[in-house]
Amino acid sequence: MTTETITPIEAPATGNPHTVRIDFLFLDLTTCARCRGTDHSLSEALAMVEDVLQVAGLEVEVNKVHVATEEQARSWRLVSSPTIRVNESDIALELRESSCGSEACTDGCGEQIACRVWVYHGQEYTEPPAAMIVEAILRQVYGTTSRPAPGHRYELPANLQRFFAGNTSTQPAQSIPNAQPTAAGHTGCCPPADQATCCDTPAKADCCADATDQGCGCR
Repeated sequence: MTTETITPIEAPATGNPHTVRIDFLFLDLTTCARCRGTDHSLSEALAMVEDVLQVAGLEVEVNKVHVATEEQARSWRLVSSPTIRVNESDIALELRESSCGSEACTDGCGEQIACRVWVYHGQEYTEPPAAMIVEAILRQVYGTTSRPAPGHRYELPANLQRFFAGNTSTQPAQSIPNAQPTAAGHTGCCPPADQATCCDTPAKADCCADATDQGCGCR
């Protein structure tokens, strides 16, 4: 049996030994082709492996997690989007990324951030083949992969820092503390913390402008 939940914030605790827990972490499931394709591949893989898991007496718990803030990314120790983990182990054995071209996957100023590229049997894919996910699940079921050691150092990748800072800066001005609208009616491309310190109050409207007579050039 497969149970599916949408988990918005907290990373779940380790499940019981009779459950295979799959965490699908993504930044955007509306327009990002890589996230959407990964979601499809996961569904296909679960259908393929369902009978094996039933014979083994195992249940599958699927957590689909929209990582919407930097706080959530740190809580989940996200390194790239999209990510699939089986019993806390990332199924991607190496990290490769490239621009996906989606409007949703930008830093808020129109610059693309990098999304995951999946490597399977020496080939690169923009979405994980279902067989790759099946193999990762079976490795966990038959004990050929151990859980990652807890307590290893984690730092939010700069790529994701730009993404979340951009998302914050493009929210409506009233939702961002200390943010000031620009002439174009938005809060510019700097994170609120930069806007609070980069220039004098009268120049806040141009806080993210280039270093010109009109802007303080905090970037």
